[in-house]
Amino acid sequence: MIRIGMFISGRYEIIEKVGAGGMADVYKARDNRLNRFVAIKVLKQEYSADTKFVTKFRAEAQSVAGLVHPNIVAVYDVGEENGLHYIVMELVEGITLKKYIEHKGKLDIKEALGISIQIAQGLCAAHANHIIHRDIKPQNIIISREGKVKVMDFGIAKAASSNTITSNAMGSVHYISPEQARGGFSDERSDIYSLGITMYEMLSGKVPFVGDSTVAVALSHIQEQPAPLSTIDANIPYGIEMIVNKCMQKKPELRYLSVSDLITDLKRAVADPEGDFVKIAPMVNDDSPTIHISDEDIKSIRSGAKTVVVSNTEEEDDLDLSDIEKDDEEESEVDPKLEKVVVIGSIAAGIILALIVIFIIVRFFVGGGSSDNPDATSAPSASPVVSENPDDARSGYELDDLSNMERQSAIVYINSLDLDISIETQESESDEVEEGCVISTNPVAGTTLYSGDTVTLIISTGPEKKSVPDVSGMTQDEAIELLSEKGFESTTISYDNSDTVEIEKVIGTKPAKGEKVTSDTKITIILSKGKATTYVKVPTLLGLTQAKAEKTLKKAGLSVGNISSAYSDTVAAGKVISQTQTEGSEVEEGSSIGIVVSLGPEVTYVYRGTITISDNPFTDVTQTATVKFVLSQDGKSKVVGSGEMTMSAQSFPYTLTVEGSSESEGEIIMYVNGARYNAYNISFTKVAQ
Repeated sequence: MIRIGMFISGRYEIIEKVGAGGMADVYKARDNRLNRFVAIKVLKQEYSADTKFVTKFRAEAQSVAGLVHPNIVAVYDVGEENGLHYIVMELVEGITLKKYIEHKGKLDIKEALGISIQIAQGLCAAHANHIIHRDIKPQNIIISREGKVKVMDFGIAKAASSNTITSNAMGSVHYISPEQARGGFSDERSDIYSLGITMYEMLSGKVPFVGDSTVAVALSHIQEQPAPLSTIDANIPYGIEMIVNKCMQKKPELRYLSVSDLITDLKRAVADPEGDFVKIAPMVNDDSPTIHISDEDIKSIRSGAKTVVVSNTEEEDDLDLSDIEKDDEEESEVDPKLEKVVVIGSIAAGIILALIVIFIIVRFFVGGGSSDNPDATSAPSASPVVSENPDDARSGYELDDLSNMERQSAIVYINSLDLDISIETQESESDEVEEGCVISTNPVAGTTLYSGDTVTLIISTGPEKKSVPDVSGMTQDEAIELLSEKGFESTTISYDNSDTVEIEKVIGTKPAKGEKVTSDTKITIILSKGKATTYVKVPTLLGLTQAKAEKTLKKAGLSVGNISSAYSDTVAAGKVISQTQTEGSEVEEGSSIGIVVSLGPEVTYVYRGTITISDNPFTDVTQTATVKFVLSQDGKSKVVGSGEMTMSAQSFPYTLTVEGSSESEGEIIMYVNGARYNAYNISFTKVAQ
């Protein structure tokens, strides 16, 4: 029983369940040894006790473990613990192609081509390792968050070298090939058919065949032709429609013979979507009778399709794997004699095909190639010439005019003469003859050739080419003048940013300096429009310390401007109160942002001094008088204390606290009944009020 948080083999920590299939559940886990997230496919408990199911499950890992390709989900580990059989795979965070198509309705042309090429590249790697996927469908294609396309779930993959004849049609019925629907032999071209169905769905937004039951859909794959893509969407280019059409041919021999051939045409379609480059070979015997499916065949298909169930879940149209055990038993019961006949027949067919190819190649090169097209630049035929010299019994051939003929065709022609002739080539520039074609021959046309002669082919390298001069750093007029002097009269102007080249000065040219081109090539002069202006968003600095604010500005590509300070009752001292540019506003990179730093709450200071006067101006304890204290400081005087007041002998010693005007020392003068009695020095201290 798998539980969240448990460890498998003391290494893989289960985090969450992410999916379920017919045979296994898939969990997200952490590989604590390598500190990375992985996906673990764990065989369901009801199948773990069955040896055949376990064998099929482990075969999945073994068939794909050797595949290392960026377009295939990698297998890292396979193991068993306490009856749990598991496979550890690469964890790809993303969305299945099926969900992506449902989300977008249908994909645009370039996007569909890009995804198709990546799927095909993954299949090409699998086929190179003799592995057939046999279940290609959008549900088994995942698109990562980075846009990488990966093929996953080789659950019913088989090594191509092993027996791939099954009694039942495996895989999702909407994408199954006709030969799989019949329960017959399947190979790499079965994957190509399923990929064609997938491309059809990407471009049209729907599968080509639908029906009330899985049997009806399977029969459609065998008997019916899909609606042409151009009738569904007139904007689908002809070349791309033909690629899909070739992939979906009913007969495997009419499809692409390999995925690499399909990739070649897909890449051609990227550059030329409307191109007429897809060729579907005609059948060898066009007048052969149509083969109808017999009632027995239909019964066989219906019987085999009993393992197919229709579901409303996300895995709709997948096969119920509950009968896989039965499939394995039937596969293991294939007659060895039949298997031997199939192998021997395949080898014989391969030898015959190789002989046919060799025969065609020999006929082409020895016979000078096909001459069905009278307009094609092909090698001419030559008639033997007998020497007019009665003493010369040799026979030769008159050399035809080979001018404007492609180099290889000219060589084929000379080799086709029944003579032992040496061929040499020389290259020369030519404004009239296309590059790679013959300008002239030595000896000239009309000369009689004999065995032992040598023919030199003068091959055109095209018009004379000159090196583009370096005009960087010049003005526009200076650059045009120099280019004209070098023979380049056709120029055009473009602009680009430059951090190093002055505005309106030349950055460079296209073609670049030093590149050899013909004199009629248009040279683009690239002028500088100065440094590119980059705008950045102003970060918030409020509440940061001055040091933190400076660091934040630097990280954002800005600099610190004027720094001032102010009192604040709400912002702590040393932290930013305000900034000169509002948070989130866009300014040019490198701009200065000023800040105001808090001094904290504003404080009022006073200068306070205290003095105790011990002198008693009274001689009689009952005597009273009017006493006044005057502060003299910094050249100024003021009455302090309580002003004039009536005091007696009991009032002394008298302590007086006064506020001064500075920290400088002052003098307290005491007056008794208006007469100056004495003066006392007093010191002041600055204190917060």
